Amino acid sequence: MKQKKEAKKEVIKKLKKRYHLKMVREANLEEVMALHVTRFSIYLIISAVILITVGVVAASIAFTPLRQLIPGYPDSKLQKMIVYNAQMVDSLSNELLIRDQYLQSIQDIMRGSEPPSHQNPHDTFQNYEHIDFSISKDDSLLREQVEQESQFSIAQVNGEMVANDLSRVHFYPPLKGIVTNEFDMLQNHYGTDIVAKPNQVVSVVLDGTVIEATWSVEFGYIIHVQHEHNLVSAYKHNSELLKTVGSHVKVGEPIAIIGNSGELTWGPHLHFELWFNGTPIDPEKYINF
Repeated sequence: MKQKKEAKKEVIKKLKKRYHLKMVREANLEEVMALHVTRFSIYLIISAVILITVGVVAASIAFTPLRQLIPGYPDSKLQKMIVYNAQMVDSLSNELLIRDQYLQSIQDIMRGSEPPSHQNPHDTFQNYEHIDFSISKDDSLLREQVEQESQFSIAQVNGEMVANDLSRVHFYPPLKGIVTNEFDMLQNHYGTDIVAKPNQVVSVVLDGTVIEATWSVEFGYIIHVQHEHNLVSAYKHNSELLKTVGSHVKVGEPIAIIGNSGELTWGPHLHFELWFNGTPIDPEKYINF
């Protein structure tokens, strides 16, 4: 124990031992500078220089573009930019595909042929062709009763009596343009697609009340209007809605702006649906677009 203490004292003594450093000119051996230092002070100065050097290098790497020259160094801004560019490229590719399909449809219309039914490449649909919907006996009896009761139902429109059809109802065209896709129950297309100039106003076909004004992934901005006599009109793929739920609208009043919103679209157009007694009907039988 005593030897350890003596060894420790000897080390401290060496660290505190003073040395005299002189700087002289080589030509005439004239003394220029003289310093009195110890080993401890030399170690302290070297440690301080090393720490300062490490701090400067670390700061240069962390806060300057030099960090990009180090392989594997994480750069959050660069990573965010890479992800953003990848998303932009994907979106632009999708938009170009949709625009090409839209231009192809316009060319088909100008040639007088029916445009093909395009499907968005990002859409996934389930196949429901093989599902068997069985109708119960009670359901059949209820359907027969409802059909018999509605067979003689009438509605008062513009002072005239109309019997369960809309031949005497005067609809205001929601949009004037070119019909690119017609009503087809077999293809589950329950409305009419109309192409018109950009930023065209979409008008309501009859007096009514807005019962839905929202946005969906498939159809973008949509608006539904409830009319008299169990009539409901639907306007889909709008770029902007001009009315809110509960608004009372007059026939011909602007309610939306034509657009290209939603995934189930191939270009700027209006998808218009007309429902009567809960059943979709062909709008072209009653409206001249």
